[in-house]
Amino acid sequence: MVPPMYRQRKNENGETPQNLFVKNHVTLVSKGEDWMTNYMLVATLIATIVFAAAFTLPGGYNQNTGIPFFHNEPSLIIFVISDVVSLISASTSILIFLSILTSCYVDEDFMESLPEKLMFGITTLFLSITTMMVAFSASFFVLYDKKLKWVPVVVTCLAGMPVMLFAKMQFRFLVDVFSFTYRSRYLFKPKELCLTRQLREWK
Repeated sequence: MVPPMYRQRKNENGETPQNLFVKNHVTLVSKGEDWMTNYMLVATLIATIVFAAAFTLPGGYNQNTGIPFFHNEPSLIIFVISDVVSLISASTSILIFLSILTSCYVDEDFMESLPEKLMFGITTLFLSITTMMVAFSASFFVLYDKKLKWVPVVVTCLAGMPVMLFAKMQFRFLVDVFSFTYRSRYLFKPKELCLTRQLREWK
């Protein structure tokens, strides 16, 4: 990030800011690929789990009619909806991280394209984890709603822990990415430069 008037300036080695960035971001590309692979692996595991869960509803099916035993239970409806949302979110996250991995990684991509994809990919991954935990908790309400009601309540409280942990670990990172992507473009606004010149003249 440099003021517009300095974009064509050269340092003591004869390099412009853009030349220096292109030279130094080679390591960033390799590290970013490994980083994205880890995110995509998590999203793939979640998609696999919720896809299998969609065909193994809690309580099972009636062998004669093929209708789930608890099809009238609100908890089962919540389970199905949460599972579908989790699958779609995980699949979306996989596609986003895959598009990042297959990117050309030119310097212009680091301005907006890659940070936007990264933020959207992590957001959909968080949504997938959250809805997966909701589906997990709803399955216990289906099975233990009539008896041992304390079991699904305890499970729901425990299921919220990984969601809060993920949110805590990634929130600050998302704020930094958003700040560097969008707020930095207003760092050297012409109005601010004019105001600075006027203050200097008054002094």
